[in-house]
Amino acid sequence: MDYSSNRGLQHFRSEVGLKYQLYNSLFTSLPFHRIEKTGILLSLLSNNCEEGYKKNQSPAEIMEDFFNRHTIYTKEQDRNDLLFRFVQYVERQVVLFDALEDAAFGQVNDMNGPGTMKQLESDVMQSEKEKELTEKLKDFSIRLVLTAHPTQFYPGSVLGIINDLSRALAANQTNLVNTYLQQLGKTPFFNKKKPTPYDEAVSLVWYLENVFYPAAGRIITNLKSHFPDAVNDENPLIRMGFWPGGDRDGNPFVTHEITLQVADALRGAIIKCYYMDVRKLKRRLTFEGVDSLVSGLETKLYDNLFIPGHKTSLDKKEIIATLTEIRDILIYKHNRLFLHLVDNLIHKIQLFGLYFSTLDIRQDSSIHDQVVNILAETAVLPAGFSIMDDQAKLDALTSLQPIAATQETDPMVHEALETIRAIKQIQHYNGAEGCNRYIISQCKSALHVMEVYGLFLLAGWKEEELNIDIIPLFETIDDLQHAGGIMETLYQFPAYKKHLAKRMKRQTIMLGFSDGTKDGGYLMANWSIYKAKEELTRLSAKYDVDVIFFDGRGGPPSRGGGKTHKFYASMGHNISNKEIQLTIQGQTVSSNFGTTDAAQFNIEQLLNAGISNGLFSSRLNTLTKKEEKLLEELADAGYNAYRKFRDHPYLADYLLQVSPLRFYSETNIGSRPAKRGSSSGISLKDLRAIPYAGSWAQLKQNVTGYFGVGTALKEMEEKGRIGEIQELYRESLFFRTLLDNCEMAMMKSFFPLTAYLSKHPIYGGIWLAIREEYELTRQYLGRVTGNRELMAAYPIEQVSIAGANDLHRRKK
Repeated sequence: MDYSSNRGLQHFRSEVGLKYQLYNSLFTSLPFHRIEKTGILLSLLSNNCEEGYKKNQSPAEIMEDFFNRHTIYTKEQDRNDLLFRFVQYVERQVVLFDALEDAAFGQVNDMNGPGTMKQLESDVMQSEKEKELTEKLKDFSIRLVLTAHPTQFYPGSVLGIINDLSRALAANQTNLVNTYLQQLGKTPFFNKKKPTPYDEAVSLVWYLENVFYPAAGRIITNLKSHFPDAVNDENPLIRMGFWPGGDRDGNPFVTHEITLQVADALRGAIIKCYYMDVRKLKRRLTFEGVDSLVSGLETKLYDNLFIPGHKTSLDKKEIIATLTEIRDILIYKHNRLFLHLVDNLIHKIQLFGLYFSTLDIRQDSSIHDQVVNILAETAVLPAGFSIMDDQAKLDALTSLQPIAATQETDPMVHEALETIRAIKQIQHYNGAEGCNRYIISQCKSALHVMEVYGLFLLAGWKEEELNIDIIPLFETIDDLQHAGGIMETLYQFPAYKKHLAKRMKRQTIMLGFSDGTKDGGYLMANWSIYKAKEELTRLSAKYDVDVIFFDGRGGPPSRGGGKTHKFYASMGHNISNKEIQLTIQGQTVSSNFGTTDAAQFNIEQLLNAGISNGLFSSRLNTLTKKEEKLLEELADAGYNAYRKFRDHPYLADYLLQVSPLRFYSETNIGSRPAKRGSSSGISLKDLRAIPYAGSWAQLKQNVTGYFGVGTALKEMEEKGRIGEIQELYRESLFFRTLLDNCEMAMMKSFFPLTAYLSKHPIYGGIWLAIREEYELTRQYLGRVTGNRELMAAYPIEQVSIAGANDLHRRKK
């Protein structure tokens, strides 16, 4: 263990572990019925569970034994009341643990260490690569896209308390901590009704205002202070994206009206941030010549913010021009006093404009198919469109004319076209960056892309004004393997080639981890995405197109999460790294970006990975042909094992009956339905990736994070090639990160919880297969990595997960 890790682990134990034990004693004063007895009984239940696990007892058997041994409760109502008190108690213990981790973040993590911008600055100066850095930053950026996926279980009110509680804990304000714990006791942890898409947007706007806004400003200001000429003001280094209110894939509650409301909320939020900063400036800039300029800017921002319906001709350039004038006066007349405050605000305005975060529009290709089929039955599309071949359809879609509202009689057609018209309205007020991306889920052909192109023409957009990036999303293993052919068809198609020329010959392609993992298992999904990126990079270069990859990553490793920055650092020269774009989903927003320190650290890790990859990329980052062949064999073996498991006739029933899957649609944590389509039954194909992966996580089995890995490694050993695998682990950062994340998924598993299923007449075989694969994977990971414990290379995360696992087991 290196010095930094050892120091961080010591801080974690003292600032999180020890303080948790100390502050946990305050729980006896929570405003709950018979709270003291609840705590004692909960401890007894924990012991009962441990004993029950050893005997392979079912949850029902464990609870019956507990009630008989430690309580006098016989009525179901009394027992349920006690269980509810347990849940209340443990939920708040989890919050305390989360808040302590947030409070200690800056001490546990080395904010100036490996992966930070401070380290990058040092590396650049020592290697004298200032010119290369300037060249890299001309067009490099990261884009963090916040989504409203239903994995955020804390309601907004609780998230606010966690934020305040973290501040009090960091300052050791025990009385205030006690007050906030009292507030937690009075605050419900569940929503009484499902949030609307607008509610979800408002919750995430809070993070934009209170976390990303100050963190991004701090990063850019620090970077410019060291390399004033390196940062390109016309190319924001940090960009934010936003899906709530724009993502209508499988969510019938997202309408064009909601989209407009959310765009307006984003504009209002960033203007409010600027207004608050200008008010702070006003208190400092009281000098002659600048005071009137600050007051005038304050008034204009106020009018846009607080006068209903009052949207003046405010724009980004005007605000920056005013601040630049103020800046010049400070330099030449006032000894640069408070210049740093003005510069910091200018940097933030250059990042966020008047849009704060780009509102992405996303829709499933099947909806576009239906809209086009409906229009084909009218005179809107050319006669015989439905029986044309694909090439003829592509040509027809590029010559469409705007249609009148009277021709939009079908509600689906009307909504699709109104959504596209709303984009133009958003661009008018928020700027072009406010909404200029249209993502197509389940994209399976070039026709799916050109259908969207044609719909824009029908909605009144002129070909020469189409400043929209049309982004295909490839998700399943089959889609990823055919992505290259689809993009080549588009690159060769004259109309699309012309469109790309207007978009500076840049094509964004989204690749989805979640559905790929659900479809092909952990190894095959990750390898298929790697190979797709490699092929798409080569193909795009052939047609002189700069390809940008947008990764649909979730929080857990099974959905592309884990050590995300290391994946980007591991990409070799054979994969485009012009930008890093990824989704930040659900609870990952609060867990990885919940505080300014955490957000700054994790954003810097991504920036460092992307920039360093371009400046210092080494042999370790690019796979050789031999290594690729080895990884392909591993992926194939893992896929065969996972496919056999996935196709088990009772797997869907297993999840439905044993896991909380059937309750996902009843929880009030998200506005989107748990599955695609409106059928009453359930199939793995229609099931969304989040409920699928989430169900395995709730079972503490985490199948999608490792299943097939052990079998694949065993096959390599049987072929006498385990030595090659060990060498690959040492030499390849990509493979090392792949296995490290696999270990993280396994670390969060706990099989004694479900061991009672091993003897089930129907589901016993499935449980045994999962447990066998887990143990096999654990055994072979030890042989490959040389470690005796899972996540031994990450001691802080290892201890954190162990503590969280203990709390979550008690909650279950």
